[in-house]
This record gives sequence, structure tokens and C-alpha cells, in this order.
Amino acid sequence: MPKVIIVGCGFLGEAAADLFFATGWEVLGLCASEDSAARLAAKPWTVRVQDITQAVPVSTDWQNVDALVHAVSSGGGEASDYRKIYLEGLLNGIHTFRPRRCLFVGSTSVYAQTDGGWVEETSETRPDRETGKVLLEAENVALASGGYVARLGGLYGPGRSVLRKRFLSGSAVLEGDGARWINQIHRDDAARAIRHLLIHQASPGVYNVCDNTPATQRTIYGWLADATGQALPPEGEINPDRKRGRTNKRVRNVKLRETGWAPIFPSYEAALADPDAL
Repeated sequence: MPKVIIVGCGFLGEAAADLFFATGWEVLGLCASEDSAARLAAKPWTVRVQDITQAVPVSTDWQNVDALVHAVSSGGGEASDYRKIYLEGLLNGIHTFRPRRCLFVGSTSVYAQTDGGWVEETSETRPDRETGKVLLEAENVALASGGYVARLGGLYGPGRSVLRKRFLSGSAVLEGDGARWINQIHRDDAARAIRHLLIHQASPGVYNVCDNTPATQRTIYGWLADATGQALPPEGEINPDRKRGRTNKRVRNVKLRETGWAPIFPSYEAALADPDAL
């Protein structure tokens, strides 16, 4: 039975662990806190509390595993937090578990383009924030090990959609003219992409993980307005502190789709039409 270690069993990692287990893999899920582990106590796969940035006591049963998925979250920390959790944690995981294949969950925020054009895996990456630079360092670690990098668009899914939450609370604002492009991916499609790359042993490298339909901020809020019967948000100033920086680009997922993966939700509009998706 193949084995996979999921480092970071949060919103995405839990879904990925469930998928691997459902397809016959033995799963070890590592959580950063007792609270997280308690939430997963009923899972049929093994859950352990572990600070991945520290020395990890591990039995030989979990060394030389088939796959390691590093799907951690910084919780919006500073560059030093990113370095500890993403970079040092990945290095420690590879050293400890010695996986045959490694997959690092990164972000399309490493593309710093601002002209609204299309970007793909070979496009320039020059993030304007230190956190993005740390993500690129971690990517290089995964790639040097012969592994994968999954650059995720904005993640949303059941009970979690930042744009929807802002819209429904009345705090949403159309930044400038609302023409900035937004790239998203449903949690379930992102989990399926992680499993797909590892199970089907796609060629190692970088893969953009986003849906088929980049949309402007105005278009997305228009979909939400149509779905709820509410008015569009008012126009306002551009937020300079946006987590993903002041980028404006459309991300292509063609490379991933060419491996045989396809999203269940090809657009955010399609997810809005499914009562269970959000």
C-alpha cells in the first residue's frame, strides 16, 4: 500500500488526505496544534501533532514514503514566518521522511505581473514582497528533489470564500474600476490536482492550479449580485495591503489540464450555482 504524508491538514490538506485514503493510500496527516488534531480525530487515517520546523521523531515505517505533500499555511505571517514554515519546514520534511516524490503547495502570487496579461509556468516570477521570495526558495527545494510545485490561485470552498464573505457582509468594494483580474480554484479541485500529479506521476515541475476562467473583480461581484439579488458593491480605493500583492494577471492552467486533470468547477460562477460548493 503506497504511503503519503500530508504536512498541514487544514482546509486543503484535509481534503487531499481524504482523497488519497479513498484511493487506497495509507495517510499520515501532520497538524501544528492539538486543536487541529482533535478536529480530525474521527478520520480513518493517522493524525499526529508535529511542529515540522523542529526535529521530527519518526519510525522507519514512515521513512522513504511514496509521497510528501507540504500544504502548510502561515496564517498571514511575515517573511520570517514564511521562511520557518514553508522553507525550513519543507527542508526538514524531506530530510526526515526521505520521500520518493515531494509536492510543495505554493501560490500564483509569485507572478508579479500587473498588466492583466496571461501568465504560465514559464513566465517571469519576480514577487514584490519578501513572502513571495520565500515561496520561490521553497519551490526550488521541491524542484531540486525532483518533485512538484502546485501554484494555487485564490482558494475557496465550503464555508470559505473571502469574496463571498465580503459581499454578503457589505464590506466589499470595487477597487478602482473593478477591472483587476482574479484567479481562483475550488478547494476540492485543488485537492484533486495534488492527488492527480502524484498518483499519475506527471512530469516533475511547476503546475498552475486554478480554474479555467480568470475573471475581473467586477465580473465576480456581478455573479454574486445575480445569485443573491443584491446590488454591486460601491467603487473605492485600491487596497495596497492585499495579501497577494498588487498584481493583475490571468493565470493559465493548460499544462495541468494536459496531464488529464480537469476542474469540477471551471469557474467561480459554476461553483455559485452548486448549493454544496460554498
